[in-house]
Amino acid sequence: MNAKLKTVHKVLTTSVYIGLVAMTAGTVLPGPNAAQNSAAENSAADQFMARLSQLCGQSYQGRVAVNTPQLDDDPFVGQTLVMHVRECSDNEIRIPFHVGEDRSRTWILTRTDDGLRLKHDHRHADGSEDAITMYGGDTRADGTATRQEFPVDDYSIDMFTRDNMMVSLTNIWAMEIEPGERFVYELARSDSDRLFRVEFDLTGTVATPPDPWGHPPLL
Repeated sequence: MNAKLKTVHKVLTTSVYIGLVAMTAGTVLPGPNAAQNSAAENSAADQFMARLSQLCGQSYQGRVAVNTPQLDDDPFVGQTLVMHVRECSDNEIRIPFHVGEDRSRTWILTRTDDGLRLKHDHRHADGSEDAITMYGGDTRADGTATRQEFPVDDYSIDMFTRDNMMVSLTNIWAMEIEPGERFVYELARSDSDRLFRVEFDLTGTVATPPDPWGHPPLL
């Protein structure tokens, strides 16, 4: 290669190198903790859903941990309580809550644009909808990966008012999850000392209960 060609080659090589440096300036290559950092940036709602999704297909037995004040006709006294994390998708988790032989209750947790939504699907034994069904609320705060709260929504307030269930107008539901330890379903009221908490033991599973009323068998 003559001297002129060598000079041209050197200039081109230098130009390419400078261009590559400019293109990559400010770029941080992913390190070994990149996946962890990405997961940490997920919202609390996403983290909560991810933790709950890990239980999909499993059933767990619970107990009433707090029930204040005690109701005279409490339907939970003396009953076996089982939750079944039955159906999971990217944006929704359905959890039937069995109280003895009563299979009328299913919790529906949905990911929304702003957070999470909790609804209570109530059915009769023939599968038809109960008059009081699909009540619940949306989260109004970020919550955490372990606890989310759902103040009563307008749809539920209208339903409760129509059916003269005035004590329920200040309902605040909550769910908690501590992986490998416990899952909690909670009902409180902002204007009273009402507090109901069921704690489910996540250290061991129980047999899958029958299908909840009004929901077809899983394929």
